[in-house]
Amino acid sequence: MKNKTTRLTGAALPGLLCLLMSLSALWASASPFQNQITGRVTDTNDHPIPGVSISLIISNTGTQTDMDGEFSIYATPQDTLRISYIGFKPILLPVGNQTSFSITLQQDITDLGEVTINAGYYNTTRREQTGSIARVTAEEIERQPVTNPLAALQGRMAGVSIVQRSGVPGNAPAIQIRGQNSLRSGFGNSGNLPLYIIDGVPIDSAPLNSFSGLTSPTISGIDPLNTLNPANIESIEVLKDADATAIYGSRGANGVILITTKKGTGGKQKTRINAQVYTGAGVVPRKLDLVTTADYIRLRQEAFANDGTTPTETNSPDLLLWDPDRYTDWQETLFGGTAATTGVNLDVSGGSARTYYNLGVGYQRETSVFPGDFKYTKLTANLSLNHRSIDERFKLQLSTSFGSDRNRQFDGSSFVSTALSLAPNAPALYTNNGELNWENSSWSNPLATLYRESEARVQQLISNLSLSYAITPELEARLNTGYTLLTSEELTEQPIRFYDPALWGNILTRSLHITAGRQSWIVEPQLNYRNTWGKLNLDALAGSTFQHRQNTALNIIGTGYPNDQLLGNLAAAEQLSVTENTTQKYAYAATFGRIGLHYARKYYLNLTGRRDGSSRFGPSRRFASFGAVGGAWILSEENWMQGLKTFLSFTKLRGSYGSAGSDQIGDYGYLDTYSATPGGGGLYPTQLTNPIYSWERNRKLELALELGLWNDKLRLNTSWYRNRSSNQLVGYNLPAITGFTSVQANLDATVENTGWEFEASTHFNTGRFSWQASLNVSIPQNRLVSFPGIEESSYANTYKIGESLNTQFLYDYTGVDPETGLYTVMDVNEDGVYNFDDRVVVKDLNRTLFGGFQNQFTYGRVSLDFLWEFVVQDGQQYYPSLAPGRMGTMLQEDYDRRWQNPGDIAEIQKASVGVSTLLANFRYQTSDKLYTDTSFLRLRTLGLSYELPTESLGIHSCILFLQGQNLLTLTAYRGLDPQYPGTTLPALRMLTAGLKLNF
Repeated sequence: MKNKTTRLTGAALPGLLCLLMSLSALWASASPFQNQITGRVTDTNDHPIPGVSISLIISNTGTQTDMDGEFSIYATPQDTLRISYIGFKPILLPVGNQTSFSITLQQDITDLGEVTINAGYYNTTRREQTGSIARVTAEEIERQPVTNPLAALQGRMAGVSIVQRSGVPGNAPAIQIRGQNSLRSGFGNSGNLPLYIIDGVPIDSAPLNSFSGLTSPTISGIDPLNTLNPANIESIEVLKDADATAIYGSRGANGVILITTKKGTGGKQKTRINAQVYTGAGVVPRKLDLVTTADYIRLRQEAFANDGTTPTETNSPDLLLWDPDRYTDWQETLFGGTAATTGVNLDVSGGSARTYYNLGVGYQRETSVFPGDFKYTKLTANLSLNHRSIDERFKLQLSTSFGSDRNRQFDGSSFVSTALSLAPNAPALYTNNGELNWENSSWSNPLATLYRESEARVQQLISNLSLSYAITPELEARLNTGYTLLTSEELTEQPIRFYDPALWGNILTRSLHITAGRQSWIVEPQLNYRNTWGKLNLDALAGSTFQHRQNTALNIIGTGYPNDQLLGNLAAAEQLSVTENTTQKYAYAATFGRIGLHYARKYYLNLTGRRDGSSRFGPSRRFASFGAVGGAWILSEENWMQGLKTFLSFTKLRGSYGSAGSDQIGDYGYLDTYSATPGGGGLYPTQLTNPIYSWERNRKLELALELGLWNDKLRLNTSWYRNRSSNQLVGYNLPAITGFTSVQANLDATVENTGWEFEASTHFNTGRFSWQASLNVSIPQNRLVSFPGIEESSYANTYKIGESLNTQFLYDYTGVDPETGLYTVMDVNEDGVYNFDDRVVVKDLNRTLFGGFQNQFTYGRVSLDFLWEFVVQDGQQYYPSLAPGRMGTMLQEDYDRRWQNPGDIAEIQKASVGVSTLLANFRYQTSDKLYTDTSFLRLRTLGLSYELPTESLGIHSCILFLQGQNLLTLTAYRGLDPQYPGTTLPALRMLTAGLKLNF
């Protein structure tokens, strides 16, 4: 063969040139100097990639991977393999003496046209999207050992504000997408919550109530997303503007969060196993500098001297009964422990080219920094099954996830607040014989809380079945169905040991029981049509939604148990009290449609609409229509822009306008309701009827510019939005004389959210080194645009026209009076009375700027990534709630700045136990002095990983990783955590180490 080729070349016959080129590849494949090279190509989730181009740079010989991502090619040791696939970064690999390769392709974040974005009822790409959609991938989520998947989004998305308001695992984070739209607020109120959709199935986003303390003014309750396994999530998309959300109608008024779980990938029945295990520890990253015992005693004595009174054993046990030389660091004692965390995830996938599956299980456990056996555990299981027929016309997709968590935590606010207020010379916690020390009833032992055992168990099943059939190549019929079932049971026991033994004779033991259930189903038939006529492409869909949900709640309190061993057995209680026993049903129906057009891949138009019907409105107000229009123009495709392509490689203008609605209110609000009188002898009204209130309206406008520079190595996105929510649905407060606290109604009030969002990303590759960076910045503004008659309404002292909904009305602080030593505030109208009329200072507590800066460096097998989160905001400065000199500790810096003698210019008022100082302190606590800059810069995540060379062992990859969270916070705030000022447990500083194996 070689001689024949040489002879023909020597003849130099022009007519045989094409034949020569064709035979050269055959010659190369049969060359005795070549070896057979085999390999497998996967993505970063170890899913095989079929159709990857494998070519040799020298001879230009090539092949492609099969459905299992495998390939075979002949090459010499001097050859170099070029591996390329649309949407992924190309790789060059010298062959050398290696005959087998395991290749992982990294997604190319600059390939705008091929990165698929889930837009809910349809898919799009970065290049073609007309709406505002933010996306986080599995790679970013898996780096963070979090309980709730939303916690992994902090600092990563423009316009999405997420605050984990306690370091206790299991509580719901506070999330807002482009601000607060509704006047409705408070725990359990979903008026400002986004819509959660998991694999096409909507779930109730309202947190679960809790007796254990996971519900409080500062903590939102138990989040229904806790039962999800973050390691099983493929991506999270957040839909923000009208173009992206209008297809969800009333459900998308506050934005939509789409969670997509991992699916199997077709192959040749090879089973792939992915395993991850990690363990770590967490501590409270910051403690306050509180006064010593000597300074505390001096302060207390000074308070009585200033008042001219004498301490007694009743009002001053710390001075007369407790050891004056004793010192306890209560911060270290009550929340200075170490929380341990452990996680295990196992994932198995396989199947054939037409039927494939993914099966996963997970386990997570986290203990507490508090004393006692507080812990949170979670077990999860998930199954995904995909099948397609031989002719590719019929497709089936089934996904099911089950999660069960057991929460034996509590919010810890009692331990934290006690540690920040308890006198440093307070008695020992235990007596010499190991029992709780009550020190002759002179104090409340904080460890009594350990005997108040509480446990919440939540189980949730989420399942989705999607069937599709291609009637013609252009027309497809699809049926999406889903079912969710959530059950929650909580038991809190208060035994006799919870109380001071001196009070046992007057105390009844009790148990508190909460049982809740949420059950829903959804059916969505739809038709999808796609066709192309020359340069014009049409993508249309039409469908309908039928949804039903039922919520049940039963709260029972049992009191008077004969002994602690019977606690929780309601049959043993002397008295039972049912505080809630409800069943609520909700029905929803809708029709929706979308028409997507694009011409010449540079002009895009997207039209969406939805007609909604909700059982939460009266018969005359039950239906409403919503819709949006979105468009995009890719200027860089125009001929007159081609000269700028070397610099300005991509230019796109897009915009959208539309309306969404909201029915996020309680059920049956338009009906008269009654409850049985005690003893069952009759009925009494519990709700006023109002059958004519209707849908809340949210109109959204957005304009955006997207740029790609230097072949998209640098991408810049700028967005401006304006959302206006009107016809506000509220529980309108009524005077007590009516016999009712509120009535459901619409207010002619308009809330506006405007803002700018900036995003930038870049990448750099050279040899074995790569760098990726991204920055997002949000500048939001919230204000009440109009509210006719607000002065005569019950909201007159809550909101103000032109100001934010998250506003405090405060006294104007004027300092410490040098003569009296008391805090003073301005009496604006000089009437000698301090009331709301004197609260003239308006303080906006919303975030005025927030975002994140993310980097990832890779060199060979080593990778380093980190995320800085930054927030600019005002908040409440930390001060003890009691006036200086009362029983309880204080900050050392406040002790040093207190008033002591007439004429002193001081920051802190005098030590006193009198009523006048208490009143002055109250006015101080409601003045602008208490509020300060609580901005912060936080190293949210820091990760280091190393991939071991394990290919020769038959292991596809083995990665060792070290992950840190909340490692460093830079702030002027002097409390525990600027993210949520107060006495809740701050976000823990976590350090975890683990191992990821792919077989």
